[in-house]
Amino acid sequence: MAGEVWETCAVKTPTPTPRVIAVVGPTAAGKSDLGVALAQQLGGEVINADSMQLYQGMDIGTAKLSPAERRGVPHHLLDVWDVTVAASVAEYQRLAREEIDRLLARDRTPVLVGGSGLYVRGAIDVMEFPGTDPAVRTRLEGELAERGSGWLHGRLAHADPAAAHAILPSNGRRVVRALEVIEITGRPFTANLPGHESMYPTLQIGVDVGRPELHRRIADRVDGMWAAGLVDEVRELEAAGLREGRTASRALGYQQVLTALAGDCTEDEARAETIRATKRFARRQDSWFRRDPRVHWLSGAAADRAELTDRALTLLERAVTA
Repeated sequence: MAGEVWETCAVKTPTPTPRVIAVVGPTAAGKSDLGVALAQQLGGEVINADSMQLYQGMDIGTAKLSPAERRGVPHHLLDVWDVTVAASVAEYQRLAREEIDRLLARDRTPVLVGGSGLYVRGAIDVMEFPGTDPAVRTRLEGELAERGSGWLHGRLAHADPAAAHAILPSNGRRVVRALEVIEITGRPFTANLPGHESMYPTLQIGVDVGRPELHRRIADRVDGMWAAGLVDEVRELEAAGLREGRTASRALGYQQVLTALAGDCTEDEARAETIRATKRFARRQDSWFRRDPRVHWLSGAAADRAELTDRALTLLERAVTA
């Protein structure tokens, strides 16, 4: 993809050398493996930017790399929250920037890896999060429980069509947050999203996989999760309070298995729905990152992981010498 590695001001200034690498793209594209390989080559460490990998015990269903798969590369911001804790992008931002600053101070390269677009932007871009209003939040959550997420999503579509397009109607938690921000700020939710102004000189690398191949990988990954014991993992987390977790209980795979454990569908139906939902999610991830002109896309279809790593390193070399 043509263009600068990061945005510059209207007055032409020297392009800063990248100090942070971000590996982004849809689920199952191969981001984790590339992140590890780049960290090995650059003397770096990985910072997780997958919102669900922040949860303790959610290993199989989030495709969290095992210690062996990390190949000796330190990984940060995994297993941070209990499954009962509601996710907070603002809290993640604080934690991620602490890790980035700590690694930069030690001359280590932070390699941010993940497909949670808002988390990536929160870590590396100039971005402030609106506060919360407990009274507004409680009222909206009451309406969510009474009327359902689809009804609230209709309200959001009227108030902020762009936000409604970006948020799934089934994601009640995010719909509530968007409506809360609109009410307390008097501005559209999307008006509070960041521009393309970086906190750190960053090279963003998108891993691009054609849709048929990506869909095949997603189906294989979900089948592998079931074979690896996802149902048992969810059953153990259910005993630890997973159903009470407003965020974790809605994670792909976990939500579907919880439905099966409640007797509302079969395990085969839950697996099939997980595949369908993950494909939909991957399309939205891809759309999110495609809107950022700073992302440089590399084909992740190549079977040779070393080739993909070499192409990413070439991108970095060009950015350094630009």
